[in-house]
Amino acid sequence: MIRGLQHLPNLISIARILLTLPVAYLLLQQRFSEALLLFFVAGVSDALDGYLAKRFGWHSRLGSILDPLADKLLLVTAFVCLAWVAVIPFWLVLLVLGRDLVIILGALAFHLLIGRYEMAPTWISKLNTALQIILVLALVLSHGLYALPEGVLTWLVYGVSVTTVLSGLDYVWTWGRKAYRLKQKQNREKRV
Repeated sequence: MIRGLQHLPNLISIARILLTLPVAYLLLQQRFSEALLLFFVAGVSDALDGYLAKRFGWHSRLGSILDPLADKLLLVTAFVCLAWVAVIPFWLVLLVLGRDLVIILGALAFHLLIGRYEMAPTWISKLNTALQIILVLALVLSHGLYALPEGVLTWLVYGVSVTTVLSGLDYVWTWGRKAYRLKQKQNREKRV
């Protein structure tokens, strides 16, 4: 029976992707309390699919794509919707989307010019993602159930902006150096 459930983490990730639509709807309708409930469900499902994948060894290439895609899609959707209803600064959304675009284009260039890669998030990228999640949850909570102090929200906005820039620069630096070294190695091997 356990063997037949090996795709369960992927199905949970797909469900989290589908959850993006009702979250977007609720945020655009400014129904923040209900959106907060769906964020809670998404968080529990993220923890559950990760636990199942680790506990039973149900890892797959598809899962390694679906899980971060679900997280990123939900987060980006929340940022865009919160900007649309003027809860989050539009410039911050542009900064976050710009960083993600740089990373995607860099990964594509690396794949086309160098070869296959296994990208692992750095500590600054993990901090950035954590702050983005905390910011979204704090804003939704503050507009839905309990108003947080404005200073806390402002600090989170600037914390996200700083870590967004730093993590983007870190990816460019780290993967640029890695690409340069691998390209040099490939060129040396061609000459031999």
